[in-house]
Amino acid sequence: MGNKINYDDLDLKVGLEIHQQLDTKSKLFCNCPTKLVSDEANAARVIRALRATKSELGEVDEAALFEYKRGRLFEYIVPGDASCLVELDEEPPHPLNREALIIAIAIAKALNARIVDEVHVMRKIVIDGSNTTGFQRTAIIALGGYIDVPSGRVGIQTIALEEDAARKVKEERGIVTYNLDRLGIPLIEVSTAPDIKSPEQARQVAETIGLLMRLTRRVKRGIGTIRQDLNISIKGGTKIEIKGVQRLELVSKIVEYEVMRQLRLLEICEELKRRNVCEEDIKSSYIVDVTEIFSNTKSKLIKKATKKGAKVFVLKLPNFRGILGIEIQPGRRFGTELADYAKQWGGVGGIIHSDELPNYGITKDEVLKVFERVDGDPSKDAFVLVLADAKRALKALEAVRNRCIQALYGVPKETRAANPDGTTHYMRPQPGAARMYPETDIPPIEITKDILEEAERIKPPSPEEKIRELMYSYKLHRELAEQLLYSPYLNLFEELATKIGSRLSPTVIASTLTSTLKSLKGEGVDIDMLSEREIAEVLEAVARGEIAKEAIPDLLKYLAEHRGASISEGIKALGIKRITAKELVKIIEGIIIENANVIKARGERAFGLVMGKAMSKLRGRVDGKIVAEVVRKKLKEFLSST
Repeated sequence: MGNKINYDDLDLKVGLEIHQQLDTKSKLFCNCPTKLVSDEANAARVIRALRATKSELGEVDEAALFEYKRGRLFEYIVPGDASCLVELDEEPPHPLNREALIIAIAIAKALNARIVDEVHVMRKIVIDGSNTTGFQRTAIIALGGYIDVPSGRVGIQTIALEEDAARKVKEERGIVTYNLDRLGIPLIEVSTAPDIKSPEQARQVAETIGLLMRLTRRVKRGIGTIRQDLNISIKGGTKIEIKGVQRLELVSKIVEYEVMRQLRLLEICEELKRRNVCEEDIKSSYIVDVTEIFSNTKSKLIKKATKKGAKVFVLKLPNFRGILGIEIQPGRRFGTELADYAKQWGGVGGIIHSDELPNYGITKDEVLKVFERVDGDPSKDAFVLVLADAKRALKALEAVRNRCIQALYGVPKETRAANPDGTTHYMRPQPGAARMYPETDIPPIEITKDILEEAERIKPPSPEEKIRELMYSYKLHRELAEQLLYSPYLNLFEELATKIGSRLSPTVIASTLTSTLKSLKGEGVDIDMLSEREIAEVLEAVARGEIAKEAIPDLLKYLAEHRGASISEGIKALGIKRITAKELVKIIEGIIIENANVIKARGERAFGLVMGKAMSKLRGRVDGKIVAEVVRKKLKEFLSST
């Protein structure tokens, strides 16, 4: 669809918020280390409830009120070696981390931003449980600035330093479990102006800002350490906030799919107007218990739910026939949007709507009986079914009703979350101005000349300067240096090139981290399963002479597909242990003897034959260049003797 849309005509506006964890020794407001721990079994556990309160303006933030109404409890895992009383909100926060402040200022300088004279920490209300305090601490570090990308200049509005949220572990039966190891890790947040005009430009901006951060060598690496939020609007639509984009390659797709969604919602709005649907029509529909209709149903879905005590409730949607089945994003329909609202507001597992029936074992006769029960017309009306107890079902269907009313007016203002395929789902209402107020436990910090000078020393180089450095220091050709620069493994390359570059060509290291991993991904290998440690161990094994460089792709693939396997186990399973020079000669001589007649007939032209047979046996066990040298030598000896 992206190729068919003229984004200029739509007046597309996109703003990015990029959140990157900083690689500091301690957290932002305490001395705990910035590491994630996995020993949850021996950690303390605390259960809390959070509630929405009025701001200093006397208002309750809409997003906070939504979270409060969900009525969830929060269980916190408290690892002793990665959290303290500050994370539990049982001790006041310590002074703001100076190391984190300097890194943030260095990045702000690289983005041409104006550093503030004094840093003031603020509280941002968040009661989804991700912060034990009920708010997130954040501080503006710099304002203004800009970044240049191939498609033009994009402004920077604010650069902030804030604490990361707790790490969500699971959610079940109204209890959300978080681990406090991540809470308090310093984050830098870079917010652009809404200057981005296309999906591709959004990708370029995210890529370039992420690169500048990595070039400081002071940010954390890996999945989960960087997250991107997007604000997207089009003419006739509204500004939608999309949170939690972890993969750079998804940024352009999310913009494209959100534009598609808003266009389809505007089309639905026009269709409802054409049908003369009004707000009163939807409000006047009653929620009805139709469990009795399904007393003898063959639907396994309904039988299983009612056996557990659930009821079947229905809401009629007058003149909505066909609307719920309209696709608004790939694989997602308007009915899916309604299901999102039902899940978030009512805590139900989902909905069933008439546009997808008969299905799920529900018969045409049962569908007609439901229409009859709610006084609906199957030729023009629709309905939504929910399987749950009365309290949750009523909440869910009221949310569905409200969402259908919003459909009469176009695109509702909301916060959405990114799905792994680039589509999005409803998350909560958008927060308002009432969510921010001053932090009274932390004094302001004056930005002194010493702080600015320290930041200047770690200010990242420009991309062009870094490319020239890679070419000069490691003898890489420009194309490879550029690929490496924009890969997530730049820092790993420099570490390995320094450590093993004298024994393994930096070009081989760089090619592995770019071309080899890209090829494996193209083959369907989930390279995200590979840790930097595993990649480094494979390359170090080549440097030690344990395996040949030709074995790198096979060993990386094995490790990605066999989680928990060691390098030595992979080498053994693949049979790629490097052979000795004596073993190599013996194998080549054996091939020559087996093919003696052909070799006598072809003479030196038999090189390709012998080489091919040799590599089929030796691939990954010895460098191909060495094999070629031995083949030539032994062929010459054989032909001379005959």
